[in-house]
Amino acid sequence: MPVTPVLTARWKVPGIWTLDTFVDHGGYDSVRAAFDLGPDDIIKMVKDSGLRGRGGAGFPTGMKWSFIPQGDGKPHYLVINADEGEPGTCKDAPLMMIDPHSLIEGIIVASYAVRANRAFVYVRGELVHAARRLRNAVAEAYRAGYLGKDILGSGFDLDLVIHSGAGAYICGEETALLDSLEGRRGQPRLRPPFPATHGLYNSPTVVNNVETIASVPFIVNNGVEWFRSMGTEKSPGPKIYSLSGHVTRPGQYEAPMGTTLRELLEMAGGIRGGRALKAWTPGGSSTPMLTAEHLDVPLDFDGVVAAGSLLGTAALMIMDDTVDMLKVVRRLTQFYAHESCGKCTPCREGTTWMVQILSRMERGQGDPSDINTLTDACDNIFGRAFCALADGAVSPIVSGIKHFPEEFAAAAQPRPADPAQGSSNGVATGPAALAGAH
Repeated sequence: MPVTPVLTARWKVPGIWTLDTFVDHGGYDSVRAAFDLGPDDIIKMVKDSGLRGRGGAGFPTGMKWSFIPQGDGKPHYLVINADEGEPGTCKDAPLMMIDPHSLIEGIIVASYAVRANRAFVYVRGELVHAARRLRNAVAEAYRAGYLGKDILGSGFDLDLVIHSGAGAYICGEETALLDSLEGRRGQPRLRPPFPATHGLYNSPTVVNNVETIASVPFIVNNGVEWFRSMGTEKSPGPKIYSLSGHVTRPGQYEAPMGTTLRELLEMAGGIRGGRALKAWTPGGSSTPMLTAEHLDVPLDFDGVVAAGSLLGTAALMIMDDTVDMLKVVRRLTQFYAHESCGKCTPCREGTTWMVQILSRMERGQGDPSDINTLTDACDNIFGRAFCALADGAVSPIVSGIKHFPEEFAAAAQPRPADPAQGSSNGVATGPAALAGAH
């Protein structure tokens, strides 16, 4: 597929994070165009473009905007989810760091479309430098009249707040993010009602990802057909793919939706050291792992689902043939156990128990029943929690057992204790003692 940078086109421009340089390169042109079009026409344009949310779910952006009730007498809010905490995901941070005005431009257009006069960017707490860049860019935009009262004489008012989180992965879930923004503990809400009608401060709210909103000005400037000329029919447009792990040149690679891992690896110089590909995640650690058999799967929302996984945030963690899959799965499960907010019993208790079983297997104290126990635990966690964290927590385990059954079966067999070590603290360590230990 031909690669034409869109979102990353300005990343190599010196000083593009300053307002003057950004405007010199066509920045904020879409704001004037949007004011000429009107809110309803912008929503229709985004809907017709087929832009789907780049934060993981892939929900049609224009449709989400159209859910906001009009003439309801309530304030409307736009909230940007920049709480990029998914392991392997690192696309929004450089976008905010290098080209912050592109996000602000998209926020102005989107806020005008959904008739929101107040917008928030919820930035992951660890992204200190990106948040600083954003705040400086916001100050510049206020001084230049792109934010505040009567923007460019349009009669439209917009205030923008940059809010840094406190390092909680769960706040990447949109309703937990809204609770955190309101000053409460970040925990997911039961839905319905949905944020479109009862979001921030119980008012209509649109929650979008950074990359999604940054795409909007390009659609307004270049049109629907231009956007649909890239990608696939059901997943049009460009996408930033994050390659990390055992790859020669890790980093951000912008390509049309539907690009394959084989093509991305060619851009990135292949697997590090010329080794063989063993496993990879198409959308971060919460998406089921795939193998070398899936090198030619089109990386769009529907193509990856057909292969048995999810595109998610398009965070491709590459693992070569030296990787111990049990160790990978244990570490990822440990992450989700640590980041569980504790609201749901299946997630809170289940992840902790699964870490204990995987850790015991890793120590050579496995039991033949462990595979069934893990599988049953995953079945009882999946789909039984308030949010998708629980579903993401079981993905590494289920896909690991599915694609690498021999490794897990071997780990489920207790290894004989080292006679030289004997027992520790008076506790027997032989096979008979360990076989039933959980």
